Amino acid sequence: MSEARYHQPVMLSECISALNIDPEGVYVDVTFGGGGHSVKILEQIKGGRLIAFDQDEDAKREADKINHRSFTFCQANFMYMKRYLKLNGIIKVNGILADLGISSHQIDSPERGFSTRFDGPLDMRMDVKGPLTAAHILNEYPEEKLHKIFGMYGELKNARTAAKAILQGRANKRFERNFDLIDVLKPIAPRGKDFKYYAQVFQALRIEVNKEMEALETFLMQCSEVMEKGGRLVVMSYHSLEDRMVKNYINTGKVYGDLEKDFYGNPIRPFAAVNRKPILAGEEELEQNNRARSAKLRIAERL
Repeated sequence: MSEARYHQPVMLSECISALNIDPEGVYVDVTFGGGGHSVKILEQIKGGRLIAFDQDEDAKREADKINHRSFTFCQANFMYMKRYLKLNGIIKVNGILADLGISSHQIDSPERGFSTRFDGPLDMRMDVKGPLTAAHILNEYPEEKLHKIFGMYGELKNARTAAKAILQGRANKRFERNFDLIDVLKPIAPRGKDFKYYAQVFQALRIEVNKEMEALETFLMQCSEVMEKGGRLVVMSYHSLEDRMVKNYINTGKVYGDLEKDFYGNPIRPFAAVNRKPILAGEEELEQNNRARSAKLRIAERL
C-alpha cells in the first residue's frame, strides 16, 4: 500500500514543530495510519525512540516497511498506551502526537463500510477482530439507545426521527449494507444537506462501534502519567465532540467537569495550553486537502 493511497497528513509541519523534538527524546505517535507523522519524527531522532500505535492491519503493513533502529510499532488501540510503553521499558516520554481523524485510506476501502459514497457491508470496525459492527447496532439496538448515539455522536437535530426510521426500516428488512441505511435516511435528510446528514449518521455509528469516546478519555488521562515535565501533547481532532474533550482535558485535567483547585486555590492541572485557540489549516492546504477543513490542532505542555 503506497503512501499515495494513504491520506496526506493534515498540518504535518505544524504537528511536528509543535512536538519540539529533542533528538535524544522518546516520542509516541498514537495514530500511525499511513506513517506520515512517524516518518517525519524519525528524521529528527538521533539517539531517542519513537513508539507508534495503530490497531489497523493495513497500518501494521505500512509500519513493517520502516527500518529504523529507533522505531517500535504496537498493534493496539491507543487506550492501552501506558501498558505498551511499560512493556517496551518506557516510563516517561517527551512528546505524544494524536491525529484523531479516520484515514482516507480506510474511508476509501468499500469493504470496511466507513464511506457514504460506496456500498459495502455495514462494518466500520477499526479493529477487524472487534465484536461490534454497525449492522449489529442498526438491527439490534433499542430506539432509545439509537436516539442517544445519533444525538450525542452524530449531533443530529432530528435524532429521534432517525431512530424511529431505523426501527421501521429494520421491521421490513435487516440492515446489511451502507446503501440499505442511506435508503432509509433519504426521506428524513434535510434538503440540500443530505450528504452531510448521512456523514453525521455514519460518524455516530463509527464512534459507537469503536468506542472512540471511551478510548479517547482513557488515552488522555494517561498522558499526564507518562509525560515528562516540559513534554508536549499535540492533538488534532476533526469534530466538536473530540475537540471539546481535548480542550477540557488541557484546561482542567479532566475531559468532563470543572477545574479542581488545591488547598491554596491553585489550579490542579497537569498541562498548560501552548495555543489558546486551536490552530487551523492555512488557505493553501485547504485548497489541496478537503479533510483539513474540520481539523483543529491543540498543543499543551506538561507542567
